Amino acid sequence: MELSGRLAAIAAMVPPGSRLADVGTDHGFLPVYLLKTGRIAGAVASDLRPAPLEKARHNAVRHGVADKISFRLCPGLEGIAPGEADVIAMAGMGGETILHILEAAPWTKEGGYRLLLQPMSSQPELRSWLWRSGYRILRETVARDNGRLYAVLEVTGGEESASPTLGELWAGRQSRDPLRGEYLAWLTGVARRALEGAQKARRDDTARELAQVIEALTQMKKEWDTWQQ
Repeated sequence: MELSGRLAAIAAMVPPGSRLADVGTDHGFLPVYLLKTGRIAGAVASDLRPAPLEKARHNAVRHGVADKISFRLCPGLEGIAPGEADVIAMAGMGGETILHILEAAPWTKEGGYRLLLQPMSSQPELRSWLWRSGYRILRETVARDNGRLYAVLEVTGGEESASPTLGELWAGRQSRDPLRGEYLAWLTGVARRALEGAQKARRDDTARELAQVIEALTQMKKEWDTWQQ
């Protein structure tokens, strides 16, 4: 089976031999793929809704790995106990949803758990919350999926060595990721459109902050471009 760009990026970050908890598993493609390729020893697949969980179970049976997956009908991590997995994946959901799930499971920042997070929205809010709440972003990568770019964050418990800049809250730490230049340009466009909206609505404080974001992202893009020369 072949994973989407987003899920493939997450799969590549899963350490071999791990036990995975896939929160909001949907069709269960991630744990099924990782088990079929022998990368993980077992998995818990959870979802809030019965229908997606049943699809995940069906896919696991079809690929012969159902005996290695425990299926849980529950919101977030409520039905998963500490110690059942050492890698926790959350993909395809909003950043605020992710932070609320983690907020309700503070054990995730203890014991060396590895969190692989792929937020669909509210990335600055998620990165800010992680920084303020005792989590550390180890690295980020950018994935292309169906014409869009997505950030995937590898996170664990622990304090950051320094507070993030405004640009880093929006785009993560600077890196030489081959898709990063394109990602920074896209984020700058998002910020420009938000600035236009704030100016029209006369939200002066928001407009000033967005102008600072655009400046920071522009500088990060210039730095990345220099690295390519």
